Order: sequence, then C-alpha cells, then structure tokens
Amino acid sequence: MYRRIVVGVANTESAKRALEVAADLAQRYQADLHLVMAFDRSRRGPGGDARDEAESHLSLLGSRLSGRIHTHAVGGDPADTVLTVADDVGADLVVVGNKGMKGARRMLGSVPNSIAHGASCSVLIADTTG
Repeated sequence: MYRRIVVGVANTESAKRALEVAADLAQRYQADLHLVMAFDRSRRGPGGDARDEAESHLSLLGSRLSGRIHTHAVGGDPADTVLTVADDVGADLVVVGNKGMKGARRMLGSVPNSIAHGASCSVLIADTTG
C-alpha cells in the first residue's frame, strides 16, 4: 500500500513518537522511510553549523532503524521542508505527531496543521500524547 513514507524529525517527544509510527509502517509495508529534519540556515552551534548537526542527528537515527532509510537535512521552515521532500520523493504517506493540534481544535501555523492541509498525499496524524 505504501512505498515511500516521509516523517519529520526533531528533538521533541511528539516527533520521536511519530518516527516510531512511521518506522513501524515502513517495516510493515517494506516501504522506503524518509527522515526529514529542518534546520535554521543562519544558526551556528557548538558542534558546527546547523546542517552538520542535523545530518549527524539523522545519521544516528537512521543507524537505529532497519530497512531502506533515507535522510534529508534541509534548511527552512519545518512544515515546508517536509512537504517539499514528500513531493520530491513521491511520498505515499506523511506521518506527523498531533502536538499543537489540541485545545483550540487547530492552531493555525502549527507544523502538523500545515502538513495536514498542504500535503499532496495521505497524512497520518499520530497520537503522540502518551
């Protein structure tokens, strides 16, 4: 059913849970799993520039997963980055966590909301609350 699954990666509990869901689906469907991490192009950290840090984080995550894993460290807005990579790889599914979508029904501008409304493929909003 799914051949290419895209998931946004960040250092948050919501993103970690979404990655678990995406990795499980990729394994179940023997799909390629694309890990996407957005970074701020202007930021430099103690470990080098933001791209280097993102690529290092993605490499570590990818080494812990099995299957066909692809990593994408892209500068820019997180939602736009995930959507662009999803289009570029011809994704069948984008997985996002639901953080930011509770309370006031939807929070305009939130990453999950932007992806849910902007994706050109199916979107799975994973429950990342527990």
